[in-house]
Amino acid sequence: MLKTMRNIGIMAHIDAGKTTTTERILYYTGKSHRIGEVDDGEAIMDWMEQEQERGITIQSAATTIYWKDFQINIIDTPGHVDFTAEVERALRVLDGAITIFDAVRGVEPQTETVWRQAERYKVPCIGYVNKMDRVGADFYQALEDIKAKLEATPVPLQVPIGEESSFEGVIDLINMKEIRWDAQSDGERMLESPIAPERAAIAREWQDKLISELANVSDTIGDKYLAGETIDVTLLKTELRKAVLSRAILPMFAGASRRNIGVQPLIDAVLDFLPAPDEAVPTFGHHLKKDEAVLVPCDLKATPLGLVFKIQNDREAGAFCYVRMYSGSIKPGTTVFNVGKRKRERVNRILRMHSNKSEPMDSLSAGDIGVIIGMKLAQTGDTIGSEGYPVILEKMQFPEPVISVSIEPKTLSEQDKLKDILALLSREDPTFTTRDNEETGQLIISGMGELHLDVLITRILKEYNIGAKVGNPQVTYRESVSKVVEKTQQFSRIIAGKENVAALTLCVAPMERGAGNQYTCMVKTRDIPPAILGAVERGVTSALASGIVLGYPCIDVGVTLIDIQYSELTGTEFAFEACASLCFDEACRNAGPIQLEPIMMVEFSSPHEFVGDVISLVTQRGGQVLSIDSKPHEDQVKALAPMAKMFGFMPFLRSTSQGRASFTMEFARFEKLGK
Repeated sequence: MLKTMRNIGIMAHIDAGKTTTTERILYYTGKSHRIGEVDDGEAIMDWMEQEQERGITIQSAATTIYWKDFQINIIDTPGHVDFTAEVERALRVLDGAITIFDAVRGVEPQTETVWRQAERYKVPCIGYVNKMDRVGADFYQALEDIKAKLEATPVPLQVPIGEESSFEGVIDLINMKEIRWDAQSDGERMLESPIAPERAAIAREWQDKLISELANVSDTIGDKYLAGETIDVTLLKTELRKAVLSRAILPMFAGASRRNIGVQPLIDAVLDFLPAPDEAVPTFGHHLKKDEAVLVPCDLKATPLGLVFKIQNDREAGAFCYVRMYSGSIKPGTTVFNVGKRKRERVNRILRMHSNKSEPMDSLSAGDIGVIIGMKLAQTGDTIGSEGYPVILEKMQFPEPVISVSIEPKTLSEQDKLKDILALLSREDPTFTTRDNEETGQLIISGMGELHLDVLITRILKEYNIGAKVGNPQVTYRESVSKVVEKTQQFSRIIAGKENVAALTLCVAPMERGAGNQYTCMVKTRDIPPAILGAVERGVTSALASGIVLGYPCIDVGVTLIDIQYSELTGTEFAFEACASLCFDEACRNAGPIQLEPIMMVEFSSPHEFVGDVISLVTQRGGQVLSIDSKPHEDQVKALAPMAKMFGFMPFLRSTSQGRASFTMEFARFEKLGK
C-alpha cells in the first residue's frame, strides 16, 4: 500500500501555471471530466469565490488521484508571497514536490522562497519548465537560472522540440524518442515517434550530459560510463530515483500546460522519482516523558501519530482538520489524544477531500492525508496520537505579520459576532492575528501584506455578511533595547487578607537582529518550586508581548533571571508573575528602548525601457537596490525598502511602466526606525 502512494505538492511563483497544470493532471487521470481554466474562473482547485474572481490560488487545496495503480495525494499551493503560510504547511507534510518554472522568466522571486522552504524540509523535487509556447521562452536559459539562483543541479530528462510558436513536443532522453500531443483529444493521446535525423545530434548530446551528471553521484553509473558500457533504461531510472531522493539532482521536464502538452510524463515522473511515504526523509518527534528525540516510523501497525497541518471552517460541519498520518491509523467514532494540549478529542468522521468536495473514509492510515471532523480544540501544528505515547511532532514556523488595519462593526450588536469570526479566521490562518488596541478600543487585525488582509476583509464582509468599517493599512512596528541593564524589583500586595510577596533580579540585553527573544534562568532551581519559576517566565513572556514604550511587541531581547528571593509563607505564583513583568518593564525603559520597522525585500520585473524609472521610484521611497539581473525581454531588480513607504505602490508602478512592470514583496528583517 505504502509503495504505491505519493504525497506531492505543486509549487511555484504566482502565474507560473500551478493550477493550470493541476487541472490537466485531474483531467488525464479521470478525476474530472473537463479541463477547468483559471482565466475563466472555472478551475476545480480554485473553489473559493475570491480565487475565481481574482484568478489566483489563495488556499492550498487537496485532492487524490489514481494513475497506473498508484494513489497520488496532491496539494496545489498558492504562488503569492502573502500566502506563504499555505505553502509552508503543505511542504511540512509532503514527501515530494513538482516545482514549476516559467520558460520566459526562469526563476522568479517566490520560486526562490518556496525552494528554500522545500530545502528546509528536505523535500525531493522534480522541475517542469512550463509555457514553452510563449514568446521569449528559453528552456536552456531557465536551466542556467536554476543553477545560478537555486544552486541546484538541473538535469533535463527531456529537451523541447522547437520553442515559442514552433514548440510542438519533447525529446525523451531516457527512451530516446520524440513525443507529441494530439490537439484533437485535448492532449490525451500521446504520439511517439523515432528521433528525426536533424535532432539526433542534440538528443545524443543531452543524453550524454544526463548520464555524465548522474555518474557524478552514482558509482554504478560512473563505472559503466567510464568503461563505455551501455546503460539500460531500468538501471538509469533506478539510479536517477536515488539521486532525486537525496536531492543531488533536479530532473527537468518541459511543456505548455495551457496547450495540453507535457503533462502525462510529469505524472509518470512522480511515480518514478518521488518517494513513497516510507522512503521519505525520516520524521522525528519529541517524547515528552523521556525528554528526548524519537524516530517516528511510517508503519501502519505502530501507535497512531499525525500532524494537523491546516484548519478550514465549514458553516455546517464545523472545523475541517487536515491531518497527515505518520504512523498507525485512526478510525471514525474513536477518540484521539491532542498531545500538546493534553486533551482527548472525538473523531466523528474522516473524509478524503477533492478540492471542496469530499468522500468518507473507513480509516486514515500512516502515509495518507485526510480530513477529520469532530475535533474542537485542534489548531495548526498540533500533534494527535494516544496518551500512552506522548510524542509531539516538530511544529511549523510561520513568519510574523507586518501590516495591520483597524476593523470595527457598524453596529454594537455585531461586535461579538465579528470577534467570533476573527477567532475562526485566526484558527484557519496562523499568520493572521487580532488584538485590542487598549488606547483606542479598536480591534486591530494583522497579516502578511495588503493582498492578504484584503482577501480576509472581503471574506468577513461578503462570506460572513458582517457590516464593518476598515481603517487604512498601518505598519506593525516592533520594540527592542540597545543597552544591557540589570534591575532588582520587589512586589508586595495583600489580596483577600493574604500577603503576596516576591523579589527578583533580571538582566535585559540586546540580541543580534533576527535572533529572537531568549529567556535564561541562572538561579539554582532546586531551592525554588517549578511553579514559581514558571510564573516568572510567564511574566517575562507577557511583558515581551506588551512592549516597552509604545506597546509594540519586543523582539531580539535577551532576559536572564539572575536572582530570586522566595518564601514559602508569602511567595505566590501571582506575586512572582507580576513582579517579573514589572521588573522587565523597568529594566527595558532604562536600556535605551528603540523602535524597529519592517524592511521588505522587493523584487521587480520590468521591460528594459522602464527599468530606470522603476529604480527611481524605489529609491524615492527609501529603497536600496541590491542587484539587477538582465534577461532577454526584461530586467529583474532586487531592492530593500521600508514597509511604511511601500503602501499604494502598485498604481505608481503601473503608471510609470504603462502597466508592464510587476513586483512582489516579502518581509526581510526589522531595522531601527530612521536608520
